[in-house]
Amino acid sequence: MAEHATKPTLPPQYDPKAVEAGRYRWWVENKFFEAGGDPNKKPYSIVIPPPNVTGNLHLGHALNCTLQDILIRMKRMQGYDALWLPGMDHAGIATQTRVEKELAKEGLTRYDLGREKFLERVWQWKEHYASVIREQWAKLGLSLDYSRERFTMDEGLSRAVREVFVSLYEKGLIYRGEYIINWDPVARTALSDIEVEYKEVQGKLYHIRYPLKDGSGEVVVATTRPETMLGDVAVAVHPDDERYKAFIGKTVILPIVNREIPVIADEYVDPEFGTGAVKITPAHDPNDFEVGLRHNLPRILVMDEEAKMNENAGPYQGLDRYECRKRLVEDLERQGYLVKVEDHVHAVGHSQRSGAVVEPYLSTQWFVRMKPLAEQAIRHTLSDDAVRFVPERFKKVFLHWIENVRDWCISRQLWWGHRIPAWYTPDGEVIVARSEEEAYEKARAKYGPDVTLTQDEDVLDTWFSSGLWPFSTMGWPDETGDLKRYYPTDVLVTAYDIIFFWVARMIFTALEFTGQKPFKDVIIHGLIRDAQGRKMSKSLGNGVDPMEVIEKHGADALRFMLATGSSPGNDIRFSWERVESARAFVNKIWNASRFVLMNLPEGYTAADVDLSGPLSVPDQWILHRLSETVGDVTRLLEQYEFGEAARVLYNFIWDEFCDWYIEMAKIPLGSGDEAAKKTTRAVLVHTLDTILRLLHPYMPFVTEEIWQHLPHEGQTLVLAKWPEPNAAHRFPEAVREMRFLVETIRAVRNLRAEVNVPLSKPIDLHIKADSADVLALLEKGRVYVERFCRPQTLVMGVDVAKPAKSLSAVVTGAQVFVPLEGLVDIAQEIQRLEKELATLNKEVERAEKKLANPNFVAKAPAEVVEAEREKARLWREKRDKVLARLAELKE
Repeated sequence: MAEHATKPTLPPQYDPKAVEAGRYRWWVENKFFEAGGDPNKKPYSIVIPPPNVTGNLHLGHALNCTLQDILIRMKRMQGYDALWLPGMDHAGIATQTRVEKELAKEGLTRYDLGREKFLERVWQWKEHYASVIREQWAKLGLSLDYSRERFTMDEGLSRAVREVFVSLYEKGLIYRGEYIINWDPVARTALSDIEVEYKEVQGKLYHIRYPLKDGSGEVVVATTRPETMLGDVAVAVHPDDERYKAFIGKTVILPIVNREIPVIADEYVDPEFGTGAVKITPAHDPNDFEVGLRHNLPRILVMDEEAKMNENAGPYQGLDRYECRKRLVEDLERQGYLVKVEDHVHAVGHSQRSGAVVEPYLSTQWFVRMKPLAEQAIRHTLSDDAVRFVPERFKKVFLHWIENVRDWCISRQLWWGHRIPAWYTPDGEVIVARSEEEAYEKARAKYGPDVTLTQDEDVLDTWFSSGLWPFSTMGWPDETGDLKRYYPTDVLVTAYDIIFFWVARMIFTALEFTGQKPFKDVIIHGLIRDAQGRKMSKSLGNGVDPMEVIEKHGADALRFMLATGSSPGNDIRFSWERVESARAFVNKIWNASRFVLMNLPEGYTAADVDLSGPLSVPDQWILHRLSETVGDVTRLLEQYEFGEAARVLYNFIWDEFCDWYIEMAKIPLGSGDEAAKKTTRAVLVHTLDTILRLLHPYMPFVTEEIWQHLPHEGQTLVLAKWPEPNAAHRFPEAVREMRFLVETIRAVRNLRAEVNVPLSKPIDLHIKADSADVLALLEKGRVYVERFCRPQTLVMGVDVAKPAKSLSAVVTGAQVFVPLEGLVDIAQEIQRLEKELATLNKEVERAEKKLANPNFVAKAPAEVVEAEREKARLWREKRDKVLARLAELKE
């Protein structure tokens, strides 16, 4: 393998645009992200949760993709044959709605174009936004295998969808029936239960008088939706409700319509709600539908697909449902049927797609019979080989949903999507087939050669195709090489808000059609919220475009910010301050790398990185800590603790490598000791190289750029070997010595800061060691104490006396004294401290008085009381420090 020497040093300033420009194209053109090169490597695979082709990617996508990229880049570097399969979702309702809005600007509807021309427009939309999404993937630096990119409506996936539909139909698990479904009157399509969001709405409860036909009395019913009474077919009461026992079996007259309807008894009725008598409208309420089935009641639909009243609504035909409600209530009041109207807060279903109030609607739709599929998924989830949820608590969430799942309405009244593979003969017989040709073959066998068929107009729910994603993308139903090698996939990374929409469906379809789980682990991350913890939304105007963040601060800063905020299952708060902090970290790495490169001689190669010579205490310490960091980061990433792994890396790089080792390395590098210089360079290069490898999954662009300037083997950091802990680099004694030196130096710096003495001003420094061993450590590290504490006189010993009027600090094994004579005006300092003490005394007194007030402690929220206790503790702590300083100065 070719060995690359160092290149000219890095530019003085880190410029993310310059660093990122052209790098992604180089990676892709050289096929560094493509899987399948070496059959001897162990496979590792992730399929991307396919973004919708409805527009630009948002911060949630950026988070989701960053976490996947961290995993896949690490696994690739660990020597796996790592596949990250990209793709996009056609997103039926969402995409069609967007395209129809664009058409409306031209004064057109889809009906003006017709199905074929409309679909041409949608495909144009898809091609445009697919290219936009690919550009954004590139900006984020995602190491995707584009040679395997899929789309939920490409020919291979469409074939898989038809195969699954026909197979489920033949097993009796798909059926067509008339049921109450969730209807979106704006998108004019059915919705599944989980596409409906329930919101608390301030409504009304209308009490309406239904007179008995025999004139013996009346029944008062309470309803929130009086407009549906036009479709009433019965009034129901509870069989044990004594108030209504005499009414059961009688007939009432439906007001306005004057239709006779029976009074029935059913245990569904809650005697405590309203009047204890409810109107039964099987065509407009799911519970009433079930009551209607039990009592063999007719179903009268009184609205059309746009939620306007139809011919069964009599005088209200053509009115919008809410206008009908208003007129109907007025008529009921005028005719004496309205008893009263009460304010009533209730949950109202809204379409997740269009925002419209959902109408429970009687319709003929296609359904998946969920119970058998759910039972299989439950057995799997309770088995030893179950899909593992991270965090584990989401397993219970998943189980609760799937144990209570209802049949899934899969038909949608759209044009964009997978057309339902069902054809109808002229007499209405349904023929389900994998293709039109197969449908005709089946029909001709029964009806002869001249039969004509009409395909079902509806398309399938988007989630029907995306539920097959892990195996359909690998070539199923064919036994492809990719399916054999990369399926089941290793990890799915997704947000908790689509566990039911997507994760559940992938699990039960995979078990049914492949006999295997679709993935081994599901990593559930949270949602991204704004700095105040609010959900990002257009209405709040608090959304952030990830491309804007990249434009300002670079992809590496965005990725690191997202990853450091991530812990499995928990929401993340976005703030520009956190992005700026990540950008500052990239700058720190850039400057540290420049220092290392500037100290390497021309032609320095990987062979020069020789760690076999004598190592100083700082050398041993940084190599020991580097090895520990490698182990910690690898372990945490294997456990999907992305944020914690990033924190470990950040602390090691910033605190230990940059702030301490590099500063200490300047001593040998500035000396005339060539052997020490050589070893120090080797340690610097080795440590920086390892840091870049560990950081690469988080910050691919800047790490690749710096690594290309370092001596290295191989063409790219993408394929460089992932570091492993080095057993030869265990130096616990050096770690103990360095910790003592760092603690001592920090103590001196803190004393300087307390009296505002800058590092540039020399001080007298006295250090009293507790033992001869500690003194030996101090003498061994004298050069570092002198370099970082800047003493003009340094006195160290086991019998050092405390100088008069000096500041002191206790460290492990020693005491540090800084005489103040000549350093500060002692009288002025005493005066300053006494003023500060007076202020602190007032704060302590105020806090203690507040806490002594029994009313405050008893009535204030617990967190407020606790915060006040913490404040009092901190004020006392500060006061004690000031008192100690005053005592030292007044000696």
